[in-house]
Amino acid sequence: MDPRMLALGRQSSVIREIFEYGNARRREIGAENVFDFSLGNPSVPTPGKVTKAMRELLEGDPVALHGYTSAPGDPKARAAVAAHIEKRFGVPASLENVYMTCGAAAALTITLSAIVRQEDEVVIIAPFFPEYDVFVRTAGGRPVVLRTKAPSFLPDPGALAAVVNEKTAAVIVNYPNNPTGAIWDGETLSAFVRVLEEKQKTLGRDIYIISDEPYRELTYGKPVPYVPKYYKNTVVCYSYSKSLSLPGERIGYIFVPSAAADASDLFAAVCGAGRALGYVCAPSLLQRTAAMCVDLPPDLAAYRENRDLLYNALTEYGYECVPPDGAFYLFVKSPEPDAGSFAERAKKYELLLVPGDSFGGPGYVRISYCVSTAMIEKSLPAFKKLIGEYQNG
Repeated sequence: MDPRMLALGRQSSVIREIFEYGNARRREIGAENVFDFSLGNPSVPTPGKVTKAMRELLEGDPVALHGYTSAPGDPKARAAVAAHIEKRFGVPASLENVYMTCGAAAALTITLSAIVRQEDEVVIIAPFFPEYDVFVRTAGGRPVVLRTKAPSFLPDPGALAAVVNEKTAAVIVNYPNNPTGAIWDGETLSAFVRVLEEKQKTLGRDIYIISDEPYRELTYGKPVPYVPKYYKNTVVCYSYSKSLSLPGERIGYIFVPSAAADASDLFAAVCGAGRALGYVCAPSLLQRTAAMCVDLPPDLAAYRENRDLLYNALTEYGYECVPPDGAFYLFVKSPEPDAGSFAERAKKYELLLVPGDSFGGPGYVRISYCVSTAMIEKSLPAFKKLIGEYQNG
């Protein structure tokens, strides 16, 4: 057996380990007594339009509905996604540019397998979603971490120039960011792109931006620049998990803009990677549901209320928090250098927090506030007692 897969199977992600610990505690003391901020599992109900669309589809021909679609996806679903991209962002798109996937994870792994050759390097920007490291290594590449600094956690163009070399195949960009909630502005993205364009010329190779966008719709007012409008060699990996509260249904897409270098070959490589990984034909019911709801915005009211409630309370208590512009995470500085030790101490108060070390953000913890507002309100005394231990010596 492959020792890499054995190691991954024996050691689950830190997020999942804490979530499973929470499941055990819920069985022991009751769910109402556990304040689980570990998993990015949307608490906002799936929009009624999505449920209605599924019901309408289920009342149709079951053979047609549940049968295989084309390997890259149902043509109508791909066309609907393309029309949405073109209308919303002003970027030319057609169904030939869209590959339907089982969520963002499949989109990322397919894209990396299509782009990365053995020993290529992929730049990942810290803090980052921990599975980036796994996905890059499984595709045969080597992750290279680009560090950023609090409180903005925006990348420095000079630091990017220092890590990009003749082995660099791609850079993964993620905003609104998991775990910080940070959003790049147009100026930051433009400076970032200028470095990559210059590197492509001097190194004589294509360098792709892989734009990971599961949180694109979850923003509290700050604009979210669309990467293909700034940089030709971009591949977009999108998921409806967060925007439509469908994480367990695993539906998303890959968009390969026509402006990308050798776009037709790149899309063919995406198709080939999907085939090699066994990811052809995303769930047909969900493809068709997404097509019917492609323009549906998320309901952000509950997330905004949770963000403001938690951020305002924690900063009042004395915690140092990164103000999140999007997503549904709060990145909080640990009151002691070892965030893992802090997260363990938090368990005494039934607070389940994720240490930032695996995100490339040591010294911080991630708090996922996509939970009920009532749970946040009930948890606040526990947060106050926890920080009090440090304030009172």
